[in-house]
Amino acid sequence: MSDDSDGLPGRDNFDDEFDPRSGGDDAAEALARCAREVADFVDAGGWHQAPQMFALVPTVALAAAEPGLLDDLADGAALTPIQQHSLSEDITGGSPALDEFLATSTWPEGVVGCALVQEIVVLPPAAESTLDNALMPLLADPDAADHAARAAAENHPEKRDARLIVAVLADGPSLTLLQLHPDEDADPFAPIELRIAEDLAPNVVHGLYATFDAVEDD
Repeated sequence: MSDDSDGLPGRDNFDDEFDPRSGGDDAAEALARCAREVADFVDAGGWHQAPQMFALVPTVALAAAEPGLLDDLADGAALTPIQQHSLSEDITGGSPALDEFLATSTWPEGVVGCALVQEIVVLPPAAESTLDNALMPLLADPDAADHAARAAAENHPEKRDARLIVAVLADGPSLTLLQLHPDEDADPFAPIELRIAEDLAPNVVHGLYATFDAVEDD
């Protein structure tokens, strides 16, 4: 894991043994390992954090460009996540400001994927159905519906705080993971539990892919 967002390696530094753009099982496995590393990194900071973005770069390219980081790179990892600078304070999990941020974000050529981590509130299916019915009259006003949905979810007695981790490769697979906030009696030293939730946040997946539609100028 690296938090240096400057000096990202260019695409010419790809290693011949692994090209994240090629897809297939190798790319999926590399993305899964990288997403887990991101989840562990963010979890170490505790809960109630702002959304965080990570650039995913080929480890061999990063090592070649920044030899001083060799001791910090995970052994055998094809991809390394690089934490980006803090987002503005108005960007919260699931907010319109986060959607706008993604819609206006681009990456330099050295970045082959990205990951977004945000905290959300999840409800049981029955509660979600009731909430959807209650919000139907507000659908003509998206902002009002969004505000009402957030307020209702935050105040629902069966809500669960959770962390959503979405990672994509620019020309490859995507992965959506969910980490539920542990119960009060949970072992604080136990490994975090991540659930695959591919259908949970399709708009976020689409938004992350869209950040690669335009390449950032040097």
